[in-house]
Amino acid sequence: MKKMIIALMALVMSVGVASAQNYMVVDSEKVFKSIEAYNDALEDIEALATQYQDAVDKKFAEVENLYNSYMQQRSSLSISAQQQYEQRILQKEAEATEYQESLFGTDGKLMNKRLELIQPIQQRVFSTIESFSKQYGYDLVIDISANPTILYYSSKVDFTERIIEALKK
Repeated sequence: MKKMIIALMALVMSVGVASAQNYMVVDSEKVFKSIEAYNDALEDIEALATQYQDAVDKKFAEVENLYNSYMQQRSSLSISAQQQYEQRILQKEAEATEYQESLFGTDGKLMNKRLELIQPIQQRVFSTIESFSKQYGYDLVIDISANPTILYYSSKVDFTERIIEALKK
């Protein structure tokens, strides 16, 4: 019985070791940075983000100016005029926040532009990695750029450069 358990454990361990060797390592960040269209898209997105941030800053500056003006005039305003002013400030602030969300939110213009520019490149990279893996019989691909807990890997299993070359074809 003991021999059977030991034999079974040895079999499980050998199967585990054999299947564990069927993997490859890729640095996806390096792959993406090797693609000119990706770098151009990042620059376009950054420029757009700066442009959008300037527009948002102007909206919030208007709110701040309105608030400062109100604080200067507050003592000379009637209570109803103060309430109207405060409502106007709150409304402007809500509009600025809504505008900011329309640009930078999860469904905002910047995210949509990012998806439009980056997603086709990502799909191409992931498709290339998948077909490369299938072609050479790898069952698992580990992305070393996204997993900082990997303490060591052999350069023999790093296929980053081969993926970059496959993308250029």
